[in-house]
Amino acid sequence: MSVVGCSMWFMPTPAELLAFEGEWPVWSGRKDEAIRATFGIPPARYFMLLFDAAASMEGQAAQPLVAHRISARLMKPKR
Repeated sequence: MSVVGCSMWFMPTPAELLAFEGEWPVWSGRKDEAIRATFGIPPARYFMLLFDAAASMEGQAAQPLVAHRISARLMKPKR
């Protein structure tokens, strides 16, 4: 049975996302490639999941420093 328009992505846990972000704190083209290779998702989806992970209790418990850094980045006013 095939479902048209349905994509089956691996759903990384908040701990996995924040651990990866801790290893790759600065954006680069290589980071985009690593996101695709590690999680099999586009970078835009990764960042949406990352922001949710930083706000989650599981993410804050697993990687408190990285979660705080991501949350602080979201709260920073844009210029």
